[in-house]
Amino acid sequence: MFKPWERFHNWFHCVCVVTFDIELGQTIEAIYPSEDGSGDQEVLTEEDKTNICYLAFPDSNSSCIGDTNFFIRIRRTTPMKLTDFQIWYNARSPVNLQASSDYFYGFVHFRQVKDDTLPRGYFQKSIVLLSPMPFVSLFSDVCSIIAQEVFDKDFSVLTKACKEIDLWTQPRPLSKIKETITLPLLGTSLRVDIPHETRRFLTHYILNDPSRGIQSSLQCSKFEMDAFQKFSFLFSHVQLLWELVLTCEPIIVMTSSPVICSQMVYFLVSLINPLIYFAEYRPYFTIHDSDFKDYTSKTNTVPPAILGVTNPFFTKTLQHWPHIINLDKDVSGHSNKLKKYTSNKLMDSTPGFYTQYKPLLQKDKSFSKKLTKGQRPPQAQMTMFKQHIQDLTESFLHPLERYIQSKSMPLMKDINPFKSPRPNPFDQEEFLADLSKPGGLLTSKTKGDWVNLYKRFFKSPNFQGWYDQKLKDIQQKLTELHLEKLSEEDFKVWVKDKKEVELIDMIMNIQNKLKEIFFSETNARKENVHRKLKDCICDIRNALPLDTQSFLKDIDGSEF
Repeated sequence: MFKPWERFHNWFHCVCVVTFDIELGQTIEAIYPSEDGSGDQEVLTEEDKTNICYLAFPDSNSSCIGDTNFFIRIRRTTPMKLTDFQIWYNARSPVNLQASSDYFYGFVHFRQVKDDTLPRGYFQKSIVLLSPMPFVSLFSDVCSIIAQEVFDKDFSVLTKACKEIDLWTQPRPLSKIKETITLPLLGTSLRVDIPHETRRFLTHYILNDPSRGIQSSLQCSKFEMDAFQKFSFLFSHVQLLWELVLTCEPIIVMTSSPVICSQMVYFLVSLINPLIYFAEYRPYFTIHDSDFKDYTSKTNTVPPAILGVTNPFFTKTLQHWPHIINLDKDVSGHSNKLKKYTSNKLMDSTPGFYTQYKPLLQKDKSFSKKLTKGQRPPQAQMTMFKQHIQDLTESFLHPLERYIQSKSMPLMKDINPFKSPRPNPFDQEEFLADLSKPGGLLTSKTKGDWVNLYKRFFKSPNFQGWYDQKLKDIQQKLTELHLEKLSEEDFKVWVKDKKEVELIDMIMNIQNKLKEIFFSETNARKENVHRKLKDCICDIRNALPLDTQSFLKDIDGSEF
């Protein structure tokens, strides 16, 4: 039995309606589901609400007539404790798609239309969907579907949409490619593929809208497709951009439109899929952000981050950033093709890619020609581009994965059943030495200075984030191997010379170890280990005094 709004919160945190008040400025008009109906937890802190208000409208909305749809990312003022379901989900999904306890992913649909009956002469409102899940393409479309229905009809549609979402199935990762989750929404049906961690990261969904006669198979949303088409002029620089993002170099994206800046930032962080970008990134950043001083200060080292900004004020305050992409609002035409600059001199409003960085790897010129000269449909072009850039990332990760597998795991014979095993540390110098050996770790055919690229990567948050994730995976595997070895011990013999406190400690230790692998996928081998360990707990318990046995009668691992 689900609690009220439990299934809604598996997908979204809440939906906000933000309006422009003539006296108060931007303010949250309503939160759905209502705070009274969404549980004991406060929906949003006052600081969260303030941040959302400033990010819900374009910096300068005078030219944004009609509908504007963009993506934001907000650092939560108070980290959220993940639910049991979200922990289960994160254990099975690719790291790129995992629920975050520290950030809201926000999806904004802003409408501005002339209305002489209102004091300012314009109707100005935003619908903002907040989620711990980074489903950027899907949720951008969901936000657009809901907002258009709300603005075209009335706000009772929001309640209806929330109730429909509360009937959605859980966002479970799927191990089979042709499996989908069906999500009905206001007459539209979304069939979504959320890949399991064991699958490649190419995801898709099918949009079926009987009321509008739409039925199409999408490898991406309009949000992602727009980004690909708008930034095709950057394909000649894509490998340079990939290196900058991979090594967490600070990048500013400047433009007059929150749509373009959020799409560009998303385009950049997606360049290193399936590696997640672990440094800070803000698809739309304003002068009201609580981190504003940290990013604009010229006395401190520029932090590793990617920021999308639209306020002209940033043109001078962020001159000290080493990499700046300055875009026109209309970047789709060849007239706006950006040039790579060789120095970061004082920048004016001229569009350009300002950087002094020289790529360490040689450019794949054949791919650029293949992509730009092909006569394929846009979706096929984008799929080919995504596959190429993903292959580049995987070729970079391959030596790291091989090193981790061969060096980090201790041998089974060296695992002591009565001592928790630890992974061997990552030796960067050893890795780099192995990389350069003939027949060593490096398998990519791309030429260039791979050693220095890895050195730059090791200094970045991306390496630390990737390595921390690998350590969790290794520790999980070690725990399972340790339990397997522990289950083979004869505890009827082991207990003979042990004190009572040692026996109780061992029971609790085995029980805690079982909890650690509770979320692992089950199979016959693990079930056999679980059964043996329950027998071990019973053997240890039987060696205790009767009164202690009575106290511990329920601790036999049966719940596992």
